[in-house]
Amino acid sequence: MGVSGKKILIAVSGGIAAYKIHFLIRGFVKKGAEVQVIMTPDAEHFVTKLSLSTLSKKPVYTDFYSDNGTWNSHVEMALWADVMIVAPCTANTLAKMVHGMCDNLVIATYMSAKCPVFIAPAMDLDMYQHPSTKQNLKLAEDYGHFIIPAESGELASGLIGQGRMAEPETIAKAVEDFFNSGHTNKSLEGKTVLITAGPTYEAIDPVRFIGNHSSGKMGFSLAEEASGRGAKVILISGPSSQVINDKNVELHRVTSAKEMLAKVFEFYENADIAIASAAVADYAPKEVAKEKIKKNDDSLTIELIKNPDILKTMGEKKSHQFLVGFALETQNEEENAKGKLEKKNLDMIVLNSLRDEGAGFKNDTNKIKIFTRTEKKEFALKSKDDVAKDILNFVENQLLK
Repeated sequence: MGVSGKKILIAVSGGIAAYKIHFLIRGFVKKGAEVQVIMTPDAEHFVTKLSLSTLSKKPVYTDFYSDNGTWNSHVEMALWADVMIVAPCTANTLAKMVHGMCDNLVIATYMSAKCPVFIAPAMDLDMYQHPSTKQNLKLAEDYGHFIIPAESGELASGLIGQGRMAEPETIAKAVEDFFNSGHTNKSLEGKTVLITAGPTYEAIDPVRFIGNHSSGKMGFSLAEEASGRGAKVILISGPSSQVINDKNVELHRVTSAKEMLAKVFEFYENADIAIASAAVADYAPKEVAKEKIKKNDDSLTIELIKNPDILKTMGEKKSHQFLVGFALETQNEEENAKGKLEKKNLDMIVLNSLRDEGAGFKNDTNKIKIFTRTEKKEFALKSKDDVAKDILNFVENQLLK
């Protein structure tokens, strides 16, 4: 697949690394891509419109209006693109992007873009390591953008360190890998995917709770992957520091199991696929103290009662939904997972074992096995983003049967 036939919008900002963009443009055009270049006014100090337009075979724009009074529509260019690349992305341009400071054509086009955005930062090493730059790169990632990290080497200042824009070959590979991934096949377009994520917290008193170590990373990775495949995603998360900024993901935050149950069944009827990755607390305090419990005695007894079983209820009320559950086990893993599959009327279950190093709560990686009533498939240790791809690939294969 690669970039052949793709529409690539390249935004050049004012950094010395702008000279490398010629090689990036030429490489894309050679591979059959259509390339449109836009520039910030400062970028013209480093490269010319003539050289970039000659390579891209299209006019290059730096302002909203041409000399003849023609409007250079940032909206049309933004909607035209299959992908937008900001390279080099200076600290100034990065800050404007993430904080909505729209004072030039590049930022206006970026803020109108609906396509994936790749950012290749380039600046001096102290600027790259500055807390504001780190925070802005994190914000850009939270917006769903792809960061192509700066490389180490000799910088324009004469210093040596991280800050050099990634080489054109590295940028091109990142974009090609994106187009070769499941993100562009829109295989779930028209589908609604309901996902639960994170832990639940069950209150003991106004300041204390019963909970678990779930971070929500797996559920948020699933939401991003499903959205990338064209689905409308309803993500219901317990307390979690994870963030997502994607117009196809509708995020609902809850705290307790009862709140999660209620929120799930606001949307369950219209879901095509439901994936219950949340680590819901099995028990909650029978009585919640209205005031903070004082530390008066050497021991404290709290009576617990069973929480509603959200996944079992989803299985009981299932009509057309493809229902996926998760099992986190420490012993008799496969037997317990298969039992849960049957008892809760699931179509598929994903097994995590805490015996596997790098799997389970808080880790950025996971190692899973997937079971249906007739199949079993085991996967190697991978990043949770890649695990999300494996899970949704398996779901899609099941739906085709």
